[in-house]
Amino acid sequence: MKILRKFQKIEDIIMVITFIIMVISSFAQVINRNIFKIPISGFEEAAKYSMVYMVLLGTEMGLRDGTQISVTAIVDILKGKTKKIVMIISKLIVVLAAASLFYHSIGLVKKQIISGQVSPGLQIPMSIPYFSLVLSFGIITLVQGITLIMMIIGKIGINDKKEKGER
Repeated sequence: MKILRKFQKIEDIIMVITFIIMVISSFAQVINRNIFKIPISGFEEAAKYSMVYMVLLGTEMGLRDGTQISVTAIVDILKGKTKKIVMIISKLIVVLAAASLFYHSIGLVKKQIISGQVSPGLQIPMSIPYFSLVLSFGIITLVQGITLIMMIIGKIGINDKKEKGER
């Protein structure tokens, strides 16, 4: 679980950095456009790419903390082993979907590296924004996979509304 906490710390740091970049870029873009009358598209791109990283990493944080919107009407009326089985199947579906997206996003990043495409404003390789998919779905697969294993062996209770993340 110490490894999981380290991943979460790194994730938190990335979230803070991307938030700072997004805010500074957005502010600089507004100042440039309205005061200096100099449209610089690099600021807009930096803000967009930062927001993409934040949204995708935030998805994992929400899944881990149990704060994502979910329909629990059926699960809430179940009890005992039936409830545990349904929750394990649900978590397994999340892990398999994330693993599939992780796998396919690797191919997408490889294609971007091979193509050599760069962003129009910042002139950075497009593989950098696309890497957000690999990073986020990789973390989702890892963390949710560990959570699934802990559910199966009984280290996480199924009666909690929120999953107990390592926060």
